[in-house]
Amino acid sequence: MTVLLQVSDPHFGTERPAVVAALERLAHAQRPDVLLLSGDITQRATAAQFEAARAFVARLQVPTVLAIPGNHDISLFNLAARLFWPYAHFRRAFGPELEPEFENDAVLVLALKTTRRWRHADGELSSAQIERVAQRLAGARPSLWRVVVVHQPIAVTRDEDRHNLLHGHNAALTRWAEAGADLIVGGHMHLPFVLAWHERNPRIARPMWVVQAGTAVSNRVRADAGNSVNIIRVEAVAGDVAGNAETTCTVERWDHSASARRFELAAVYPLDRHKAPAS
Repeated sequence: MTVLLQVSDPHFGTERPAVVAALERLAHAQRPDVLLLSGDITQRATAAQFEAARAFVARLQVPTVLAIPGNHDISLFNLAARLFWPYAHFRRAFGPELEPEFENDAVLVLALKTTRRWRHADGELSSAQIERVAQRLAGARPSLWRVVVVHQPIAVTRDEDRHNLLHGHNAALTRWAEAGADLIVGGHMHLPFVLAWHERNPRIARPMWVVQAGTAVSNRVRADAGNSVNIIRVEAVAGDVAGNAETTCTVERWDHSASARRFELAAVYPLDRHKAPAS
């Protein structure tokens, strides 16, 4: 089994120490293989906040870390830094790669930089990014669960959240569905949900899900959602005569309980990519 832990929008600088400690305990208990750190790692992109985030990630003890910057990870008030070295603190904390990848015998994960130094909060997918990812998805082995990670959402469930959508989201949804994407994982809104995109769009020929995470440890919670993280489990269940493994995928939402002082399993979404889309 391959276990992915999605931690989004921790906004270090606004973190709740008790929630941070509870998340560390959850990670030690679940022992994920990959940490998906899907942006807004800091509140104001300061060196101290990135250092606190880096130390937190080290304490989680996850073997592989895929981190991408969110809009809060670019300096807001230091205009020179924003224009000339927007990702300097991010790179010092998490390495030079802004679009990391991971692949094993169960999953292919492609993480994308959707922030732009000339945008305040909005994110963007370029046509080159969309096509590059599509080519990687289409060339992957069919047995792999193909996961794309962004910061700003590629789809929303409510009209009032539409202003958060990535620029280029329609082109990306269409092209990546054609290319074989299974999950598109994001954050930014602090609102967790799992959306079966193929049920909303009958023209899509295969199942594809949008998976959003809440804020992991910040006090910047929404009125309708507290602190939460996602755990994605991919497990091989069978093999064919050619030796290709059949795999299943489950998304779990874990919510922080202040009274219990821990993260607790709140929802489980078994995903079936062999189920025909709605006609």
